[in-house]
Amino acid sequence: METKSVSPVFVGRTTELDTLNDALARAADGAGEPQALLIGGEAGVGKTRLLEEFAAAARRRGAVVALGGCVEIGADGLPFAPFSTALRQLRRELPGQLAAAAAGQEEELARLLPELGTAAAREARRDEQGTARLFELTARLLERVAAEHTVVLVLEDLHWADASTRHLLAYLFRTLRTGRLVVLATYRSDDIHRRHPLRPFLAELDRLRTIRRIELDRFTRDEVGRQIAGILAREPEPDRVDEIFERSDGNAFFVEELAVAAHEGCCTGLTDSLRDLLLVRVEGLPESAQQVARLVAEGGSTVEYRLLAAVARLTEDDLIEALRAGVNASILNPAPDRDGYRFRHSLVREAVSDDLLPGERSRLNRRYAEALEADPTLVPAEERVTRLASYWYHAHDAAKALPAVLDASAEARRRHAYSEQLRLLERAMELWDSVQDSVRATLRPADYTEAYPPCGCDPETAPLRYLDLMAEAAVAGRLCGERERAMKITKRALRLLDEDPDPLRAAWFWEQRSRLTQALARGDGWAELGIAQDLVRGLPPSEVHAEVLASAASWSMLHRPGPEAMAAAERAVEYARMVGAHDIELNARLTLGGLLVDAGDIETGLAEMHEVRDRAVELGVDTVVSRSYVNLPSVLEGVGRSQEAVGLLREGIEVTRKLGLPDAEGWVWGNLAESLHSLGHWDEAAEAAANAQRLEQSAKPRAGGSVRLAHLAYDRGNLTEAARHLAAAHTFSGTHDPMPQYSLPMTRVAIGIAAAEGRLPDARARLLAALDTGLPPGTQRYGWPLLLAAATAEADAFGDPVTEPDRPRILERLRRAAKTLATGVPVWQAYDVWLRAELLRAEGVPTPEEWSAAVTALEPLERPYDLARVRFRLAEALLASGADEDERARATELLRLSRAVADHLGAAPLARSAVLLAQRARLVLSPATRVPAPAVPVDPADALGLTGRERDVLRLVAAGHTNRRIAEELFISPKTASVHVSNILAKLGVSGRGEAAAVAHRLGLFPAEAGSRQAAG
Repeated sequence: METKSVSPVFVGRTTELDTLNDALARAADGAGEPQALLIGGEAGVGKTRLLEEFAAAARRRGAVVALGGCVEIGADGLPFAPFSTALRQLRRELPGQLAAAAAGQEEELARLLPELGTAAAREARRDEQGTARLFELTARLLERVAAEHTVVLVLEDLHWADASTRHLLAYLFRTLRTGRLVVLATYRSDDIHRRHPLRPFLAELDRLRTIRRIELDRFTRDEVGRQIAGILAREPEPDRVDEIFERSDGNAFFVEELAVAAHEGCCTGLTDSLRDLLLVRVEGLPESAQQVARLVAEGGSTVEYRLLAAVARLTEDDLIEALRAGVNASILNPAPDRDGYRFRHSLVREAVSDDLLPGERSRLNRRYAEALEADPTLVPAEERVTRLASYWYHAHDAAKALPAVLDASAEARRRHAYSEQLRLLERAMELWDSVQDSVRATLRPADYTEAYPPCGCDPETAPLRYLDLMAEAAVAGRLCGERERAMKITKRALRLLDEDPDPLRAAWFWEQRSRLTQALARGDGWAELGIAQDLVRGLPPSEVHAEVLASAASWSMLHRPGPEAMAAAERAVEYARMVGAHDIELNARLTLGGLLVDAGDIETGLAEMHEVRDRAVELGVDTVVSRSYVNLPSVLEGVGRSQEAVGLLREGIEVTRKLGLPDAEGWVWGNLAESLHSLGHWDEAAEAAANAQRLEQSAKPRAGGSVRLAHLAYDRGNLTEAARHLAAAHTFSGTHDPMPQYSLPMTRVAIGIAAAEGRLPDARARLLAALDTGLPPGTQRYGWPLLLAAATAEADAFGDPVTEPDRPRILERLRRAAKTLATGVPVWQAYDVWLRAELLRAEGVPTPEEWSAAVTALEPLERPYDLARVRFRLAEALLASGADEDERARATELLRLSRAVADHLGAAPLARSAVLLAQRARLVLSPATRVPAPAVPVDPADALGLTGRERDVLRLVAAGHTNRRIAEELFISPKTASVHVSNILAKLGVSGRGEAAAVAHRLGLFPAEAGSRQAAG
């Protein structure tokens, strides 16, 4: 009777298979909804068999299945190996569709699939966006291919995945939005120890609701019995099932091994040792087959037949017979994606490899390395350098390993696999001292590094130095997110430079340390940049010098814009031109253009920024192109040219998406939200801000999106939502590195929320903290709205006896601060006029003339919400100053216009305020707001929708009580009192406690209290 080690009957897994089939149905239905699943389980539990059954079913339903497995070479994963394998299979299945989907981006995508073309020859130096661009292009490629065909992308053995593969997979899980696509990934759960790099990856994915997790349990006794029956082709004896179930503990692979061993009569010879269990059938092979098994175990996850033939040193017939014996014993399997062999189960491979003697292992690795050096075509081109590096390293031949490892690190950098580059460079640094000087002298920086130009020497002829490796490793660590490791390398390099001074190299490392300090939230990085500037001061022009100056200018533009920042930008441009560093020059010129605008030279600065963008497009400097589509529209918005900004930003979305720069795209979406908000397209603005958050490539773009959402929610009267988004903005922007572009808009919204909730002291505290920090030159675009928010809060609280004593001091601070802000463009001039009117309102002075001037200043600026607000205030001032019939008619029209805009935008507080003011003044805005004379007395509190408790609270607010006093009076907590006050302000359509008290008095809500106060007076 024939015995099969693998049961032809698929046992159990009904629920899991249903989950997979449901995912396939969802993806294939209609327009398609991408599905993501993770399948975990211990080694041998049946993950691969489940995938094989599902893949067969998917193919029967017309789906294309592309399988890729993570490759283990020793302890080293190949960068992007599963994606390369899967995309290659996808290309074989759908060649025309994949070619069309990759059209125009073949050079970039060749980093994953070399068959698409030669990888980009034009390398962007210090390209921090390279990985993000590759990830975005991969996501779009899969979406396009899956637009017409259902595609199942399977990635096996994530426990061996390199960091780049993990990052790409996480990016796909987050960003795939369209297409008939199912992405499956498997991992061995028992290998995920506490410090395994897959553990935080899985924890991060657990927070994504779009991913389904499947954990495979071991088989039950009944399932083990059915599995054994399939293997033996007959029903097994119950005692044998009990024995195998007990010994295997339900692990499907162990069931197979024990069932076959028992059938072959060697069960009694087995020990309880897992290693012996795994090796027992290997040791039953002929000696030549055992020898080949040992070779395959040390060659990696899969070994090509030609490579194996070169290493085995057997005749072809003997090798084939040995392989046949291994395959027939179900120990080896032909590789599904190439002419090669692999162990049917990786546990057996690991056991065979671990059973090798140390000298035997290094000898086998040397044979592999020598064979591959003699004939590089023995393995796929994209694996060649990495595998050769691994073979020489494990052969313990440092002289051969060092250049091989460096070649592999350069290849990893070319593919934007910076995590693998860092690991390989650390291995090179480990090998460095073990290699003779004569070997090291043959290595050239130009071949292995590009982090920075070697200082004072020719990279083509000068020998590679240890510091060159450290520089390359520091950049790789920063780019892959391993900032702690990069910081340690940078500090160690600076200690070496203390012993052997080299000012330019030291300056470069201090500039890197500045970036890392900011990224690690340990400071703003200025002190480190200052040291770098001191080191290059007085030295001849160099690329390092230009880079340091450009970084200082960019830092100053974001933190302390002004003359010093402009001088640094000008010097950076000058030095970059001297040394021919075009990317640095364009970056510095873009910074310079923005600073010129901030300084008041508007047209010159804008012209410079436009020219930089055009030149960057011409030269193909993608990072500058993307930055120009962020900075130029932002500057246009800052000077009030919102329509022009929107046009550029919509173009920028397409450009950054085409370039595959999702982080830059996030910035563009955030800036688009700001400009759309200004123009009164609030629904579109909210969508744009949400897009900035969904991309979530880094915290800063998400901070900008959160600020925009907070501001929109505040303007619409949703204070809870505004506070939530504001808290998110604070989280994303952090506290270690305050920048005006974040801190001032967040303070503006925080002041508005606090004032609306009746917390004017909190609003004042936020204002004074901002003013004490200062409003640097060039921050007027953020400073004017901030001062307006504070002045409005003071004006709305006018008459509140609790806050009145400190008001003159606050108003004086606001006036002094306003004198420091520029008024060089119409929008800033309009804010200046508006602020003066608000300050007078805060002093209780009705000023129709000032408000009329504010209306006139804002009317041509295409800022409908701001115009509606000042129109409302003008109407209020006209009515408060004893308006005649003409002025009442004008006030009516102003209120009608304000309410119409507020209704259109969803600005509920402004709409309610306009209606209530019209009611109080007996003005008719429309039939819907006409105030008829009631036939019977109506309680004004009921008409306003106030509850009994809210009426009690309003009575005490009108009496000038604080929330704490209200809480004491009504036997409630201060927090509950604050909530009631917020609800009252919303129902009355007012912005502050003082205005709420005024409404209560005007409507006569508490006549008894008013009469008592008059009698007492």
